[in-house]
Amino acid sequence: MNWKSAIQVLDLAPGDRLELTCKACGHLRYLTGKALLERKGAGQLYLDEVEARARCTQRGCNGRMRMAMPTTGEASGFVGGIA
Repeated sequence: MNWKSAIQVLDLAPGDRLELTCKACGHLRYLTGKALLERKGAGQLYLDEVEARARCTQRGCNGRMRMAMPTTGEASGFVGGIA
């Protein structure tokens, strides 16, 4: 079980963004929680089901997409060590 199978579309805030990258051509697009909630019947889906249904929108590609949730927080390195 991973994070995609634990989160439903209904759990997303309208401003949450999901990053979809095509496995075939590398095309990148974003989906928002609001856009997903507006789709008929999509509210009950888990994110792994959304990822399985997502296809690339580039002309002639129609490849499968990989989903990621971009973080807005600042990354910090490990600050510690042996005393």
